[in-house]
Amino acid sequence: METPTLNRDLGTAVWERAIQLGGDLSPTTARALLRLKFSPQDEQRMQQLAAAAGAGTLTSQEEREIDTYEQLGCLLDILHSQARRAIKRRRRAS
Repeated sequence: METPTLNRDLGTAVWERAIQLGGDLSPTTARALLRLKFSPQDEQRMQQLAAAAGAGTLTSQEEREIDTYEQLGCLLDILHSQARRAIKRRRRAS
């Protein structure tokens, strides 16, 4: 049986292969992507879900909700990474 960490790493690898931004990002676009984040309400909800997960009291609906937040977090991480790389490339080229 695979561990959740292994599944998460595999999922992240798939997301990274699947999410490709076309062409070079402008610095303005890259900075805009770096500003994307969860709302304060969603941050609070994720903390509530994490506490429930730690206590072992998540309902099946909450498990699906936390999975969705995890997937969205992965997407944001990938977009942020691509934006940082674009900014770094621009700085090196200057």
